[in-house]
Amino acid sequence: MDTEKHYSEMNENELRSEVANLMEKARKAEQMGMISEYAVHQRKAVLVQSYLVDPATIKPGEMYRIEGDDGVFFQVDYLKGLFAWGYRLGGEKAEEALPLAMLKNIKSGK
Repeated sequence: MDTEKHYSEMNENELRSEVANLMEKARKAEQMGMISEYAVHQRKAVLVQSYLVDPATIKPGEMYRIEGDDGVFFQVDYLKGLFAWGYRLGGEKAEEALPLAMLKNIKSGK
């Protein structure tokens, strides 16, 4: 019987391999015009990438760029699991959660 591992049980190499697999599935879905399937694989890949992010690198109270949403910044209030909770700057200050992999340090220049 082939039992699948949970992402939390995978090592770094297995996680990176899973991200590559999901990105390939997303690419194929996009080529076939299956936009919703493409979006599912993309989001799942971001969640898997979040397991590769050290939560200690995300500091509550600091601002981060949002990957894929140029010019938008996210103020982190607190972390819970693989998600950073906070709000987008310049918006209506509605609390939301973003996967850790979507947050990019402002100081890194990009």
